[in-house]
Amino acid sequence: MVSRKIKPVEQVATAQPRHELLQVAEIVAREKGIERDEVLEAMEQAIQKAAKSKYGFEHDIRVEIDRTLGDVAIHRVRTVVDVLEDDLTQITLEEAQKLDDTAAVGDELTETLPPIEFGRVAAQTARQVIVQKVRDAERTRQYAEFKDRVGEIISGLVKRVEFGNVILDLGRAEGVLRREDIIPRETFRTGDRIRVFVAEINPDARTHLIILSRTHPQFMAKMFEQEVPEIYDGVIQIKAVARDPGSRAKIAVYTSDPSIDPVGACVGMRGSRVQAVVNELQGEKVDIIPWSSNPATFVVNALAPAEVMKVVIDEEAQRVDVVVAEDQLSLAIGRRGQNVRLASQLTGWNIDMMTEEDEAKRRAADTENRSQLFMEALDVDEMIAQLLIAEGFSSIEEITQVDLAEFSNVEGFDEEIAQELQNRAVLFLENRNESLMARTRELGVEEPVFQLVNLTPEMLASLAEAKVRTLDEVAELSGDELIEIVGNKSLSVDQANETIMAARAHWFEEDQQ
Repeated sequence: MVSRKIKPVEQVATAQPRHELLQVAEIVAREKGIERDEVLEAMEQAIQKAAKSKYGFEHDIRVEIDRTLGDVAIHRVRTVVDVLEDDLTQITLEEAQKLDDTAAVGDELTETLPPIEFGRVAAQTARQVIVQKVRDAERTRQYAEFKDRVGEIISGLVKRVEFGNVILDLGRAEGVLRREDIIPRETFRTGDRIRVFVAEINPDARTHLIILSRTHPQFMAKMFEQEVPEIYDGVIQIKAVARDPGSRAKIAVYTSDPSIDPVGACVGMRGSRVQAVVNELQGEKVDIIPWSSNPATFVVNALAPAEVMKVVIDEEAQRVDVVVAEDQLSLAIGRRGQNVRLASQLTGWNIDMMTEEDEAKRRAADTENRSQLFMEALDVDEMIAQLLIAEGFSSIEEITQVDLAEFSNVEGFDEEIAQELQNRAVLFLENRNESLMARTRELGVEEPVFQLVNLTPEMLASLAEAKVRTLDEVAELSGDELIEIVGNKSLSVDQANETIMAARAHWFEEDQQ
C-alpha cells in the first residue's frame, strides 16, 4: 500500500508567522551565493534537532518552514501498523482510526506539536547546524562551479596569508596557494592580484576546496598558450614540460607544419613572447626544445646547450647512456645536476652521463664480466667467449633461445659446436635453477608462491632474500616494489601487476565464500 500522510482531527496551533526567517534566509543566500531553499532546509534541520532534544530523539519529528509566510510547523509522525512494535514511531490501526476514520495500514499520521522556545544551549546548537549546512551547500556550489576548471589559469585577489599559505579571493569562492606551490623568493601582499593554475579540486578537503599552484609544470605551459597564438590554435603542440620552479625550465614543442618553426614562434620577435612568460615566472630561465618522436634525438635536444657525441638506448630499462666530451660533461649535467635532471623529466628516460673515457672503461668491464661468465658457464676458452660477445650475446639465456641454424652461421662455429654450446648453456641454467630453488625453499618460501606467473627461480630467490615468502606478502606489494626486489630488467610493469593480482586471487575467493 502506498503510504499517505493524514492528520489527526485535533491539532495543536502552529507557530506564528515568522517573516524574519525568510529575510535571514535571503540575506545568507545572497552572501554565500547559494539557493534560499538550501538555507531554509538548514534552518529546518536545526529546529528539528532542537525539537528532538525537547521531545526525545526516539520520536520521528519533522519540521517545515512555509516558503511564503515563514510559518514554522513541528510535526510528530507515526506509521499506522497492524502489530505495534515501537509505540514512539508507530500507531495501531484501531488507535489511528479514532483520530481519523480514513486511516489505513501504511499511512503516516502526523501530530502538530507546539512551537519550542530556544534556550541558550538549543540556540547555540541550532546555529552550529545552520552554519555547517550552509557551509556544506557553499562547498557543493563551489565544487560544481570549479570542477571543470582544473588545468586552467585564473586570477585571484590576495585575501590573507596564513603560515606561508596564500588565501585568494576568486570571486564566488576562495582558493589556497600553498607554500610549496609558490615560486621561491616570491612574496605577496593583501590586495595583490595574481595569476594561478587550478591544480586540484578536492571535495573531501576539510579546509580549502580549491588547490592552486604557480610551480606546476602546466602553469608554464598554459602561460605559453596565452602568449603564443599558434599554441592556442593547436598549430603548435606542447609535448612535455619540466620545471625547477624559480630557476630553470624546459618545454618541448612540435608542429606538423613544415613552414613553421615551433621554437621561433614560442620565442617571438626579439624574445617578446618567452620574455612575458619569464617575467610571470619571476625570471625563471626557459629552454624551448624541439620535440622528436625519435628518443635519441629528443634526448640530445633536451640536453642542450651541451653537445652530445653518442647515445645508447636501453628500451627495456627505459634508460639512455649519453656520452659527451670531457669539456662538455659539466655543462650537460648542469649546476647541481639541474640540466640532466630536467632533461630526464622532459623525455621520461633515465639519463646516465659519461665521458668517452668512462664509456671505454665501462665497456671494457662489461666485456670482461660477460667473457668470464661464458668461460665458466660454458667451459670454453677466452677466444670463443669473445666470439659470442662479438655476436651480441649478453647472457646464457640468449644462447639457449637462438635458432640453431643461425647460431651455426657464426664465424668459426659449425652445427656441432653450436649444438654443444646450447646443450652446455641449458645444463648450466638447469643446475643454477635447481640450486636457486633449493635455496629458496631453505629460506621458507611457501609452495603457492612457486606457482605464481612470471616468476623465475632467480626472482623467487630474490623475493626470499627480501623476506617476501608467503602469498599474502607478495599480494601486499605494489608493482614498483616487486620490480625493485627482482630487478628492473626482470619484469615489466604489466607482468608485475599480473603477478600481484594472481597472488591476491585467494582473497577474492575467500570473500565470495
